[in-house]
Amino acid sequence: MKQRILTGIIAGAAFIGITIWGGWGYAGMLLLLSLIGYYEFVRMNGFSWHHPAALSGSIGMLVLVFPWEAVGWQSPSTALVMWLLMFVLLTITVISKNSVKIDDAANLLLGAVYIGFGFAAMIMVRDGDSHGLYNTFLAFGCIWASDIGAYFSGRAIGKNKLWPSISPNKTIEGAAGGIVFALLVAAAFAILAPSWISLGQALAIGAVGAVAGQLGDLIQSAYKRVRGIKDTGTLLPGHGGVLDRCDSWLIVFPILTLTGLL
Repeated sequence: MKQRILTGIIAGAAFIGITIWGGWGYAGMLLLLSLIGYYEFVRMNGFSWHHPAALSGSIGMLVLVFPWEAVGWQSPSTALVMWLLMFVLLTITVISKNSVKIDDAANLLLGAVYIGFGFAAMIMVRDGDSHGLYNTFLAFGCIWASDIGAYFSGRAIGKNKLWPSISPNKTIEGAAGGIVFALLVAAAFAILAPSWISLGQALAIGAVGAVAGQLGDLIQSAYKRVRGIKDTGTLLPGHGGVLDRCDSWLIVFPILTLTGLL
């Protein structure tokens, strides 16, 4: 537990500091996290990082995440990137004489979209406008409030299991507590900067941060159960890997950008 707390404090402080710094520091951190996260995903699916299919997926994922506008280049078409990656992966199934199966190609494409879109959305929110830092901390604040609220509410009053076959420790009461905590944090952000965001929009972001964030956690838990593993990696002692820590982020941020809430 001490190691978990110490790791959390150090990693959290570093993450917050780099997020405030922004620019290439923030983008570089997320590019690195996306690469490590995809490596974890590749390993869960039985591939080594240097396998041609894994390398192709890594390149496609990085193309999705990379902030092209920051270097003065137009972002490549997302549909084109996804189609080309699909084509390359399917071609590898043919060249490998099905030692790389079509299911493998589908999984690697899924991982590139899941991780690539998630981290790209985080960069998009941070660099979006003059309130990018505020918006970023609003989203993260709601996600983290949901996690904290769910944990303490579940421990205090949790009795009814939420989804025991996927995550046996989560309770309905904990999930509800997480939503309440996220909404309170969202309301606080709106009260602190009423000229930047309306209370209604902030509460909508809080609801997405809580509900989609908890769903993102369950998605990763379900995948780990299928693969028979406890953690996706060992990057953060006591906390697991990148996908263990970023599972909520990878779902929440794309929803917030796709819906226009951020």
